This record gives sequence, structure tokens and C-alpha cells, in this order.
Amino acid sequence: MRRRQVIAAVGGAVVTLAGGTLAQERRLPIVGYLHAISVDALPLQKKAFAEGLGEMGFVEGRDVVVEYRSADGNYDRLPALAADLVRRQVDLIVCGGGATTALVAKAATRKIPLVVLSGADPIKLGLVESLSRPGGNITGVSQIVGPLEAKRLELLRELVSGGKIGYLVNPANSNTLQTLTDVMVAAKLLSVEVLTLQASSDAEVAAAFASAKQRDIKGLIVGGDPYFFARRDVIASLAAQGSVPAIYFFREFAEAGGLLSYGTNVNSAYRQMGVYAGRILKGAKPADLPMVEQSEKIELVVNLKAAKALGITIPPSLLARANEVIE
Repeated sequence: MRRRQVIAAVGGAVVTLAGGTLAQERRLPIVGYLHAISVDALPLQKKAFAEGLGEMGFVEGRDVVVEYRSADGNYDRLPALAADLVRRQVDLIVCGGGATTALVAKAATRKIPLVVLSGADPIKLGLVESLSRPGGNITGVSQIVGPLEAKRLELLRELVSGGKIGYLVNPANSNTLQTLTDVMVAAKLLSVEVLTLQASSDAEVAAAFASAKQRDIKGLIVGGDPYFFARRDVIASLAAQGSVPAIYFFREFAEAGGLLSYGTNVNSAYRQMGVYAGRILKGAKPADLPMVEQSEKIELVVNLKAAKALGITIPPSLLARANEVIE
């Protein structure tokens, strides 16, 4: 009996050891998902990212673990959140929320692969060496947001023929200085007076719209920023209440009641980031994955219901160029 007990014990140890080795071999890869705002405020973007991962054969919870870290609009929290993911030794970090998040992640690690979303020129930002051969540990999507601000000014000017134009920016955004420069150059060419409004909290957004009314601003450009995107319902509502014609950077603003939007599709950008994350998990190196330029399709969306509420007639020439008209 004693001999049998010894054999059973040894056999059990072998099974335990084999099981432990097998479990170790089956360890799920971990993706850090770092964002400037809460993923709960971006359900469609989160879904699009999951779809991209799924295209590569990775389903969250089954094939991969996703660790979410959000600054909830307080960009100063991003460095600590990025450092936490690095300590967690995640297999890669996906950076949502534009240049600010991407730059913070780059400063946190030069080893862990990064899949970033950049609304500004990633080369000028120093994120990558080139779009075709990014180099280092970074790849992702170059989404045209900031460079379109000047064009948004032109479109808004077609509706607001005279008076001052406001430009709402988030001073915490790393790309604000560059986009502000672009808008002011365009304003000079168009002989338009542009006044800057700054906000990085709900209270400051409300104050900015109050200031716009006091300063007799006739139209408003809402600058590309993750925090503004998360608060699009509030911002579109404040524009309507203040009777301020405004143009935005993503179609979701127009869907939320905003007057005009001009920009690329943010959901397709997140899907592409999911695809790239999957490719890296399969062994691809970020340096060998070219940055995807999302500039092929820039959409102009017009909300006629919002125009009617504002008492504005959309020029036929503008309607003819619209990719979508919301009635």
C-alpha cells in the first residue's frame, strides 16, 4: 500500500507540474488600453477596436486580456496610468485619444509595442520616423483631425459671412499650439477675426460659451480633442442654446444635434488599431507596420434640423458637397 501511495503521489506531482506548465504556456496575452477619456463614453469605438482584434482571431476574455486605463478627461493622469501598464508588463499598449496619449506612452516605454492614434502629423510630433517605416516600437493610425481645422474655418465662413469666429481649444491637448497656428494663418488669408476660447472641464466649457455670447462671436469651431468628443452632447446643446452656429471634427457631433461636422471616421480608425494590435500579438514588429493614413474619405455632414432651429439657411453649394444630410 505504501508503495502504491508513493507512486500515486509522484504521479500527482507530474500531473500538477504538467498542468502548471500547460497553464503557463496558455497564458493569455495582455493588451493595455490607454485612453484620455473613459471607454464607457466611447462604446462604438471600443466595439470597433474589438472587431479589429476579432478579425485577427483575438476575442477579449478568450484569447486576450485587455487592461483598461482611462484619464477620464484629466490628461495629467496619463503618465501615471502609462507607468502602471508598463509595470504590469503588458504585451502591447493601445493608445486612444490622439497625440497627448501617444506622446505619454512613448515617454513611458521604448520596449513595449505601441499602437497609437494620432490626430496630428506623427512625424512632426516625433512619434515615428516616417509613415512607411515608423521605426522603434510605435505604429498605428494617422487620423487627419488637426490639419483640417483651417478647412473647417472656410466651411463655417460660408455660413457666417461676417463677424468674429470663435475657436474652442483644450489647452491640455499636446496638439493645440500647432492647430491654433494653422487656424490663425487661415484666418489671416480669409480676413477673418478669430478669438480663442479655452476649456478642459465642464465648467470651463460652459464659461467658454458664455464668453462667446458676451464677445459677440457669430460662429464657432470646436477644436479636435478627446474630451470635447466625450462631451459632444453637452457642447452641441450649449451651441444650440446660445444660438451659435458651430462646426465639429467628427460626424458624431452632427448626430448629437450639432450643425456641421467635417472629418474622418473615428470608428474605422479604432478598428484598424484592433487589427494592428492583433498582428503584433501574432509576432509582427511595430517598426515594420506602416502608419495607416486615414485621409481617403473626409466626410461633410450637415444637420438641417439644427440649421432650422438656428434660423440658418444652408447654401445649396454647401449642401451639394455634403456626404450626408440629417433632416
